[in-house]
Amino acid sequence: MNKLLMLTIVAMAISCNTQGKKNENQVDKTDDIAGSQSNAPFIWEAANIYFLLTDRFNNADPSNDVNFDRTLETAKLRGFEGGDLKGITQKINEGYFTDLGINAIWMTPVVEQIHGATNEGTGNTYGYHGYWTKDWTAIDPNYGTKEDLKELVEAAHKKGIRILLDAVINHTGPVTEKDPVWPADWVRNDTPCTYQDFESTVTCTLVKNLPDIRTESNDAVELPPQLVEKWKAEGRYEKEIVELDEFFKRTGHPRAPRFYIMKWLTDYIIEYGIDGYRVDTVKHTEAYVWKEFKEVTDYAFAEFKKNNPEKVLDDNDFYLVGEVYNYGISNGQYFDFGNKKVNYFDNAFQSLINFEFKWNAKDQDYETLFSSYHKLLSTDLKDYGTLNYLTSHDDGQPFDAKREKLFETANKLLLSPGTSQVYYGDESARSLIIEGTEGDATLRSFMNWEDIKSNENTQKILAHWQKLGQFRANHPAVGAGIHQMISEKPYYFSRSFSNDDYNDSVVIGINVPKGEKSIDVSKSFKNGEKLHDSYSDSSAEVIDGHVLIDSKFEFVLLEKK
Repeated sequence: MNKLLMLTIVAMAISCNTQGKKNENQVDKTDDIAGSQSNAPFIWEAANIYFLLTDRFNNADPSNDVNFDRTLETAKLRGFEGGDLKGITQKINEGYFTDLGINAIWMTPVVEQIHGATNEGTGNTYGYHGYWTKDWTAIDPNYGTKEDLKELVEAAHKKGIRILLDAVINHTGPVTEKDPVWPADWVRNDTPCTYQDFESTVTCTLVKNLPDIRTESNDAVELPPQLVEKWKAEGRYEKEIVELDEFFKRTGHPRAPRFYIMKWLTDYIIEYGIDGYRVDTVKHTEAYVWKEFKEVTDYAFAEFKKNNPEKVLDDNDFYLVGEVYNYGISNGQYFDFGNKKVNYFDNAFQSLINFEFKWNAKDQDYETLFSSYHKLLSTDLKDYGTLNYLTSHDDGQPFDAKREKLFETANKLLLSPGTSQVYYGDESARSLIIEGTEGDATLRSFMNWEDIKSNENTQKILAHWQKLGQFRANHPAVGAGIHQMISEKPYYFSRSFSNDDYNDSVVIGINVPKGEKSIDVSKSFKNGEKLHDSYSDSSAEVIDGHVLIDSKFEFVLLEKK
């Protein structure tokens, strides 16, 4: 490994307890993670989440690259590329995510996708991205097996990393020659959304040939014949029927389409112990659906913990983060459809994806960005969270499309109040402009592992992301603490966080002078305390409310030693 990269990897500590205290059933799952902050609780509001396309991250098993005769030539980057669950597990075990300070991984859906390809003017496209469901109860063999998912979750939990899967309740996969349409009492396929108001955004078909689940219906429906036929051929029809009967008897819900899907999605909680769901296309489904979803996911998570006390990580609730397209943190708890405002936080989502963050990061300096986000999270969104991102899989206007502001991207994303979402390749300058692609395919190239291995500039960029990421993971104060500016020029600020008997304080400097730096830490640390600069790996004692740090870097990450 490059010497510079080696020098920059500092120890990381992630606790398995949100309250700083394990309950009697909890066991330590982070024995192989060392660091000065071993008692740091895991808090979703301060988490550092890594978002990846399962098919585009790492291929550890080429034997599963082709299934269901998916052999048609596709448009560029619109077919399966080989990434799989084993590939993610491999990188977990290698410590890639730990070195990057990642404490949660969100991957695109792993359920079985339509077998055929669509051709809507862009060339053939397969469901490589995971959002074209054929069977919610099965894992697509292109991604791997149920055993692969089990091993992934267990490997992640051992490293103190939570796992988010991606939940799609709004629609099935498109109709192809290999994939018949679902019954008419399950889906609508002839009412296109016009997005003029609440009704024309919710009770409609999102895009052409993407059958919309009748989530508003409470009418009982039979299973789609294609699922019955499939399950019988696979020898599991009776088992699935028994489980469905038990679910509907326990919940009292009608056998309506949305409740079938909720049952299938909660199976992944009970069976594998996943920690949360990122929920797709939230505003295209009735708001009450998500309250129902929260109820069943909470129940499933409690059942997993009861049945697997040795696998309990902490006292966190099951995490639900919603994709309400175009929601921004400045809207507070409400999304405005024009003729109706909806509160998706109300007994449903703990956090929403913040589509506004990239614009705020572009238009605002560090202090304006940090202080405004702290204020919003302390007032309008108190007790809730926001998931900030600068790059994503379907946002055609990323913060830094040409990858020219890689250090600024890390600084603003990882040091802003709120939960951070690192999109795979943000940390390695993976190109977002791929010649010959159309639409969002340009955002979804395969992870650039070769650059990380051999490109010195990529290694320097990665080193910066690692330092900031690990510091963030070690200190809940960074994402969930009280923000206070210490000085404007040079720019220093503090963050402080308290939770029961756990207290965390840090002081951070951005674009500060190289060489000797006298830093006012009087409001965060006491005279005589030993502080550690995680960025330069140097230490100093607090004297007269100041510490003296002598480093060649323009960055300071101060923590109590």
